[in-house]
Amino acid sequence: MKKVYLETYGCQMNVSDSERVATALGRDGFEITTDAENADVVLINTCSVREKAEQKLYTQVGRIRHADGPKPVVGVLGCVAQLEGETLLNKIPGVDFVVGTRAVGRVSNILGRTIAGEDGIVDLGERDDDYDWTVADTHRHSPYVAFLPIIEGCNKFCTYCIVPFSRGRERSLPADQLIQEVLDLKSRGVKEVHLIGQNVNSYRPETETGLEGFAGKSAFSRLLRAVAATGIERIKFTTSFPRDFHEDIVEAIETHPNLCNWVHLPVQSGSNRILKLMKRGHTIDRYLKQIDRIRSSSRDIAITTDIIVGFPGETEEDFKDTVELVRYCGFDSAYIFKYSPRPGTPAFEMEDTVSFAEKTLRFLELENVQKACQQRRLERYNDKVLEVLAEGTSARTEGGITGHSTCHKVVNFVGDPKQLGSIANVKITQVKANSMFGEVV
Repeated sequence: MKKVYLETYGCQMNVSDSERVATALGRDGFEITTDAENADVVLINTCSVREKAEQKLYTQVGRIRHADGPKPVVGVLGCVAQLEGETLLNKIPGVDFVVGTRAVGRVSNILGRTIAGEDGIVDLGERDDDYDWTVADTHRHSPYVAFLPIIEGCNKFCTYCIVPFSRGRERSLPADQLIQEVLDLKSRGVKEVHLIGQNVNSYRPETETGLEGFAGKSAFSRLLRAVAATGIERIKFTTSFPRDFHEDIVEAIETHPNLCNWVHLPVQSGSNRILKLMKRGHTIDRYLKQIDRIRSSSRDIAITTDIIVGFPGETEEDFKDTVELVRYCGFDSAYIFKYSPRPGTPAFEMEDTVSFAEKTLRFLELENVQKACQQRRLERYNDKVLEVLAEGTSARTEGGITGHSTCHKVVNFVGDPKQLGSIANVKITQVKANSMFGEVV
């Protein structure tokens, strides 16, 4: 039995794909191992959204190539594989085959052909119609939390983003299939499901089967209500696109307690001029109205976002607009990135007018503003009781348990390993920058 080590970079969609690859390989007679040094096969599921993620691929393959001992078969999967294709075989010595984002269902077959002696296989084709979306419990990243893709690809074509080219056009999965999958997950003891996609709220299935009778203007809000009706304990979703974020999504969260009180809504910039250059399709005025609606909810909904600083053409005034937006919104957390050009995107052809040094200064200034806002937001949890899903043990504290709240905060507390997989009421006693501590009540 060949041992396969699978390494994953990037977003939750990549993690989800890796879970399905591991499931298929295990079914077809391969052994999934966590021991990279003694693996017969190393599969690297890649990300191309940021340059650093791509660099990890080159570093890892180089390390494998120069290691002592027998050299494993090396396969590259994911977004870099989709974009680079056959050129990876020439660019990185040591890569044996390349599989694109929508061809991962054929990895077992391709690996078998490679082991049998076939060289340089490249598969960038479309997903098979009978692709199996199920994940074995043994290959899920958590026995209690499941990632469930509801939409693949992206039609938005933001000028900085490579995803429409690496993941293809939007394709929504049938609602009845998704609802059945949630019911199956619930029966197997999964407590929390994450509906995932590049833009989950752009969900538009070909038919309404499974959504009949559920209220809401958008198909996504009706899907949220349908999934809530399964009775699974917790439902989260990410990532939302501002242009497709409608009030009925907030209404669904207000109506169904098992729809968690967390929204990730990437704004990217606080300047309308820069948003137009990015082709985001939303304005700051509309975005702030969405924030105001979420803040006015009867539930305390945590809001997180993504922001890019130093986009081509960004002036000091544009940047100050972003700073003011962050102060106004008071995000619970924000992922802030310095713009880096991605070949193949429209922004790659734009003049990169902001120096690396200036990008760094703007990043640090915005990060400090966000940290102050974030700390103020976190303080509201002091002495409050949060429902926390106990997901794992903590090595830092004897009897330490760690998990996430419904508002997607990391919470640590002292407990019994027997509590893993259950939901605990935890009173927050200490708030830190990236996590909170409490005691079970």
